[in-house]
Amino acid sequence: MNALARQWCRGLVVGKFCPLHRGHMLVIDSALAACDEVVVISYTKPEFAGCGRALREAWLRASYPQVRVLVLDDASLAALQGGATAVRVPHNDAPDTEQRDFCGWLCLDLLGVTVDAVFTSEDYGDGFARALGAYFDARRGSGAPRAAVRHVSVDRARAQVAVSGTAIRANPHALRAFLHPQVYASFVRKVCLLGGESSGKTTLAAALAQALDSVWAPEFGRELWIEKNGALVFGDMLDIGRTQLAPEQALLPHATRWLVCDTSPLTTLFYSEAMFGQADPTLHELAAQPYDVTLLCAPDFAFVQDGTRRDEIFRQRQHAWYVDELTRRGLPFTIVQGTPAQRLAQACARLAAI
Repeated sequence: MNALARQWCRGLVVGKFCPLHRGHMLVIDSALAACDEVVVISYTKPEFAGCGRALREAWLRASYPQVRVLVLDDASLAALQGGATAVRVPHNDAPDTEQRDFCGWLCLDLLGVTVDAVFTSEDYGDGFARALGAYFDARRGSGAPRAAVRHVSVDRARAQVAVSGTAIRANPHALRAFLHPQVYASFVRKVCLLGGESSGKTTLAAALAQALDSVWAPEFGRELWIEKNGALVFGDMLDIGRTQLAPEQALLPHATRWLVCDTSPLTTLFYSEAMFGQADPTLHELAAQPYDVTLLCAPDFAFVQDGTRRDEIFRQRQHAWYVDELTRRGLPFTIVQGTPAQRLAQACARLAAI
């Protein structure tokens, strides 16, 4: 594409991007290399599970902050029309003429632009470009210069990126090499391990991550407790809750299928109430952080005092609080118990059943 560098003022890429993969990125990158400005439009009707409008927009904006992005569904399109529904997103099975007129309308009426070139990896690209040019001409009137639109075909044979959105949706984990890490992160599920002091939680977290060939997020509150010799103050609780979530987000692109989380802000909420009789309202909000699976480690073996823990009575109290709180919140959980090997087997079986 070097010969086409900056050949056009404005280029257009249209796609479902369900999900955004390396093939799509090759098309967008080609447009960026050849155009001063690039517009990317994404819509699909119906939506595909795990590839909703907000997520597609986040993928595109994170990967291409320099691109003008328009990601639509019926609700967002109605909002852009001031709450009206005069124009709706066409169904994926709608005729080509309807799809092309819709894209022309989006360019002229919503974005206020025309384009000089469209970039695709599809057979319909030539017809799409001709239709856009004709649409622009018809709308701009006979006195305006003709709005010729070129089609630039990018890797039509899929020789450079041999993948499809259908294949990736069927198994994003097997085809993760075709996804940007931030896109793949959207398909990683999180398993949270909870448990009272000396209940084998951290041991299970490390073993489970190894068994899954994945990574795990350690418990920050325990690290801070050790660092401050147990002299935590009320303000530390909110900091712990917030800091616990940050590594989870950072580790998602590096996980494989599952990210193992050694505790959650729910644990910090328990300690805040146990130690100070109260909790910051924001910590209550953080404690509602959703996880795909929650495993609760049973206090069914001898309590081990490592110098940072309370006692057996406190361990039982903490376990009972988890049971009550998870039940009150309507959050499903699975109790794992027995030896470390038995707990690991139970955890793996639970995840395999998802």
